[in-house]
Amino acid sequence: MTKPIINVADAPMYRGKHGEQFEFAMAGLARTVGARAIGANVTRVPPGKAAFPLHHHHANEEHFFILSGSGVLRVGDVTYPVKPQDYIVNLPGGADTAHQLVNTGTDDLVYLAISTQLLPEVAGYPESGKTGVRLGMGEAADARYLLRDTDKDAIGYWDGEDGRGVETILAKARTV
Repeated sequence: MTKPIINVADAPMYRGKHGEQFEFAMAGLARTVGARAIGANVTRVPPGKAAFPLHHHHANEEHFFILSGSGVLRVGDVTYPVKPQDYIVNLPGGADTAHQLVNTGTDDLVYLAISTQLLPEVAGYPESGKTGVRLGMGEAADARYLLRDTDKDAIGYWDGEDGRGVETILAKARTV
């Protein structure tokens, strides 16, 4: 049985950086102690950075509790200042629910992030025009797909469906 408790200092640390605007250090909590339905981590964002692009979830709720530092929460086209002890709820939905925390302060912005872990998950990235589909957890190559929104409906539902499988079954049924 997995030990049901972990100290943030002992949690596995994941780091990410992209360009000049994105950087984070994330202590993985929930999965480390065996959680299945809820994800949790403590995320640290340096001044002048955001951890992740503006995004929205179609399936999962994401909650943040600000532990230290200050910044701005973007939700759609609206911004809200955030400070320690603020609790934030991001509900699933379309681009109008897209959210992002940006560290506008002089110290690291540190927050507890908690979310449901419903799969499959579809996430939209309105600023870059892409959609992500997550089928599994972890970093497996087939766990996530990223698609350009311009490719939406590039093929029709029936494209490539010639019915051969159905015809094979019917042919076998006629010989019985």
